[in-house]
Amino acid sequence: MLSRTGGRPTNQDAYGFWPNHNNCFLALSDGAGGHSGGDYASKLAVKEALEFFQRNPVCSVDSIAGALRAANAAIVEAQRQTPQFAEMHATVVVLAIDSEIGTAIWGHVGDTRLYCFRNQRILLQTRDHSVLQTMVDAGYLPSGEVRGSPQRNLLLAALGGANGFEPCIEATAFAVQDGDVFLLCTDGFWEHVDETQMEQALQSSASQEDWLRRLESLVIAHGGEEQDNYSALAVSCKAHARVI
Repeated sequence: MLSRTGGRPTNQDAYGFWPNHNNCFLALSDGAGGHSGGDYASKLAVKEALEFFQRNPVCSVDSIAGALRAANAAIVEAQRQTPQFAEMHATVVVLAIDSEIGTAIWGHVGDTRLYCFRNQRILLQTRDHSVLQTMVDAGYLPSGEVRGSPQRNLLLAALGGANGFEPCIEATAFAVQDGDVFLLCTDGFWEHVDETQMEQALQSSASQEDWLRRLESLVIAHGGEEQDNYSALAVSCKAHARVI
């Protein structure tokens, strides 16, 4: 995992994970709202999501939905109670992995992404809740132009949003295979690393730490002085022999 300030005065990204004997739950959030609002929103989202998983340690659609609802409700309540937090929001992605039966489920709000790699190739990725993603889906914008667009940060959904709470949750359990890799990352990270570079770096890396270092070098090279906060978590899934 890594989380950096980039060229900003503070880091408004937050992350965390909580494992038990057969599950692992992860959350990554990117806050917005000015002053201390974004920082607080992202930390609150991660805290509430992981605490929900601790109370409900099950890898299921309901658990993902409950964790996202808890995170959203906490931010909405903080907006209501504290005037300085009235405009704060956050994007988030949560991932639950059941290592006993080999399944994973995830959900997200906004443009913090999850990628799944199999055989060092991208098998799937989440779709941003953004204006540009809608244009891509409608055929009005090539997907390769999203990263460089000045409208990239126009979101259609976020935690604490006034237009309601509309998370996207994987509908069915995903069957994890030996060697699968998950990458959770904020927009400050994926903005400067395209999918081909992700795959190439993974193919030439000796470990997940090495992989993230290689990707971070691309972020630093392309980000410049105004680089946004950037954060990423990598999860490698390995099969283990069971002793009976």
